Formats: sequence, C-alpha cells, structure tokens
Amino acid sequence: MNDSPAVEAALPKPEADLLAAVRLLGRTSVLVVGDVMLDRYVYGQVERISPEAPVPILAIDRELAIPGGAGNVVRNLTALGAAVAFISVVGDDQAGSDLTALIGGQPNIEPWLLVQGGRITTLKTRYLSAGQQLLRADREETSPVQPRLAERLLRIARDAMAATSITVLSDYQKGLMTGGLPTLLIAAAREAGRPIIVDPKGPDYARYAGADVVMPNRTDLAEATGMRVDTEAAIVAAATALRQRHGFGAVLVTRGNDGMTLLDNSGALHFPAEAAEVFDIAGAGDTVAATLAAGLAARLDLPVAVRLANIAAGIVVGKVGTAVAREADLVAALSPLGGTLRKIASREAAIEHVQRWHHKGWRVGFTNGCFDLLHPGHLRLLEEARAACDRLVVGLNSDAGVRRLKGAGRPVQPEAARAAMLASLASVDLVTVFEEDTPEALITALHPDLLVKGANYTLDQVIGGDLVRGWGGRVALVDLVAGHSTTAMVERIGE
Repeated sequence: MNDSPAVEAALPKPEADLLAAVRLLGRTSVLVVGDVMLDRYVYGQVERISPEAPVPILAIDRELAIPGGAGNVVRNLTALGAAVAFISVVGDDQAGSDLTALIGGQPNIEPWLLVQGGRITTLKTRYLSAGQQLLRADREETSPVQPRLAERLLRIARDAMAATSITVLSDYQKGLMTGGLPTLLIAAAREAGRPIIVDPKGPDYARYAGADVVMPNRTDLAEATGMRVDTEAAIVAAATALRQRHGFGAVLVTRGNDGMTLLDNSGALHFPAEAAEVFDIAGAGDTVAATLAAGLAARLDLPVAVRLANIAAGIVVGKVGTAVAREADLVAALSPLGGTLRKIASREAAIEHVQRWHHKGWRVGFTNGCFDLLHPGHLRLLEEARAACDRLVVGLNSDAGVRRLKGAGRPVQPEAARAAMLASLASVDLVTVFEEDTPEALITALHPDLLVKGANYTLDQVIGGDLVRGWGGRVALVDLVAGHSTTAMVERIGE
C-alpha cells in the first residue's frame, strides 16, 4: 500500500478521447446485485386547504412508478446501452409485482427478482405539486432475507458473473446485503476473475473487504472512519485509512457540489463537480455506480471511467426526480458543438427538460412543423412564439413523417440537418423529433403552457389545442409573412 499518496487535480482528457470512450459504454455487460425498491411519484395541483385539518388537498393529475435503489443503477446502465443481469428480492405484494413488470419491460435486462413470501417490498411514494415535494410516505421491511433465498441468490450470482464483465453491489440496507452475503459475493467475483464495485451503506465496511472499488459519500466516509472530512486533505487521509483497513483496490468519495476524489495505488485525484445547475440530487450515486461500472467493463482506465461518471452525475442532478444519464446526454455534454447539439433531445429527454422548466415556474411554449427550408415566415413564427413564453420547444416532423405529408420528394434536408438549423436559433430552446403524423402524443407528454401555430389555421383546427386549453394553457396564432413558403421555394428550385 502507498501510505503517502500523491495528490493532484485530475487533468482534463481531450473531448474526442472521452467521446470515443462514451461509445464503448453500450457494448458492455454488467451484473447488479442489491436492494430494489419502487419509487412512485404522484403529481397534482393544490388549490385549497382541507376543511378536516390544516393540510393541502392534492388534486391528482398523474402518477409515475419507476424502479429505485439498485433498480435505478439498472435503469442508468440500460440508458447507456449496456446489457444487465439483475438479482434482487421482492415481496409477494403489489409493489413487488409492479417492480417485476417494470424491470422485465426494460431492454437488455436478464432479471432475477426472487420472491419472498410475506415480505414487504420497499415502496417510496412522493406527492408533488408545482415542482415541490409535499410529502414522502415509505413502506418497507429491512429484516434480513431468508437464508434459503440468500443461498439461491448466491448460486445465481456465481453463474451470472461468468456471463458478465463486472459486478455492482448496491447496498441500501433493506435486508439483502446482510450477514456474510457481501463477503461471499466478493469472494465469488474474485474466483471468477471479475472486478466488483460496491455502493455501500452503513459504517461496517469489513463486509466489503477486498472490493476493487468502494464508493462512500463524504458522510459515509466520516461515519466509517471516525475521521474529519471537511477538507480535501482530510478526505484523502480518511480514504487512505479506509482503503488500508479493508484492502480496497480504490476508494471513490462522492462529495456532492465539490465533485469526487479518487484514491488508488497511483495516489489521489480530485474531480471538480460537472453540474451546470442542480435541481435534484436523488439517484446521483446510482448514476455514478452505473457509469463507472460500464466504463471499467469497457476496459477504460479508472480515472477516465470516473471522469465519465462525474459528468453523468452532473447531468442527472440537473434533471427533476430520479433521472438517468443517457449516451446522448454524455455525447451532448462533451460535443464541441456545445449548446446547439444539447438543444436536440429525444422525447424522454425533452420531457425531463420541460419538467425542470416547470419546476422553476417557467412558462413553456410549443410549436411544430417540418421546417424543411427555413425562411422569414418560420423565423417570425418562432420569434413571436418565444416572446410569449419563457422556453420554446419545437416538435420536428421526422423524415418519414414529412414524406407522408409532403410526398416522395421531401424533405429536402434530412431531420438531423433540420434539427441542427432550428437548434442554432436563439428563439429555440429545445428541438425534438416526432414520428407520428400529428404532434398530439408529443404535446400530451410535454404538457406545454402555450401552443403556437400560424394564422393559416383557426383555433379549432390546431391539433392539441383542446388538450392545452384543458389543462389551463392557451393557444396562439401568429400572422404569416406573405410570399414565403417552403413548397414554393422547392418548386422554384426545381424550375
């Protein structure tokens, strides 16, 4: 062991190298073993106080359920494109059944959710209004899983380790990682020649002894060592003591707004935080574990994998709720095109952007079209739409959608070029492509406050207008600029 590790800031790696590294993450296979839970979000509006007690009445609009805990590590891995084997234990209750369906419905997952009769599946329900959490209600059981079930889990894990490149143990202290199971899993990984990463919980790190990487946060590190962690030097000292005490290959300390510190045989490296803005830190540790695991499975150097994990954490804390970092998010964050490319988003990412904007109290506008050849009429529509809201989303017809609408000779420009042109405009905050013939499904998903179309429509002809008015938004029509149309331009070009 190196008793006096060198301490330095992590040198930035060229963006091109990191972009190439990101492309490798989706070619990996990872085993995740840990406590799974169901995160349920209940969204609504509060407009009055209950006459029964001084509490708000939440008029529920919608509900969302996603896998949490180790299940969120899995979500982040699949978002990167990795193949995942997932082993956990659920109860024979509705939450357990919901989790089984949710996880089984994700791509590239081989799930092993073992059922323990009479056990309560961990369920966390959050009630939210106007972007604020009103209440969280938990239902859980933290007693150890049955020994017979733990033995079966270990047998399955041994087989899964042979078929995957790396293992992640995600300990949320919900009863799975109890007794000698973590020690046996680490020994099995050693026997299989597979590295193992531990996202720990609680002060007892002896049960993780021999892990290749252990990931305490700053509070965990202080609790496990009894040492100060208020400066970078103190964190390095505490991480050194923890590593020497339990034979860890490396210790990665997550430090919230201060970034991360990595300690291994080469010394200590400090990674500054990558987040542009922080909305919600929930699940950031899961994102770090997933990205780090995919990076090491892709045989990236440990500091490179940590850098990508740090960037991924910066992405998810800028989103609302328990979110994931996708390959496209990492590519956009590293792209030399900067803000332009970051404005082009998938539907899932667009929903996250709009949720974040609504969380800040901003009015979100929406318009849509083919935008094949940009002309002054388009620019006026977009500028007036943006002037009427705080953020403007443009729904762009896909190439196939344009052909269905305009004929075989269209579009003139492919959707990637059309999206890039729109994203380069100051009046446009986000561009997302839709495949359907109409934007109705996209409007439903985004829930904009304002819907804008050209005045060649009437209010009752605007697709999605009834939806937007139904949730309290409004529809606006913008006067057209005479003499400008894409169809006329194409016809003149063909003359």
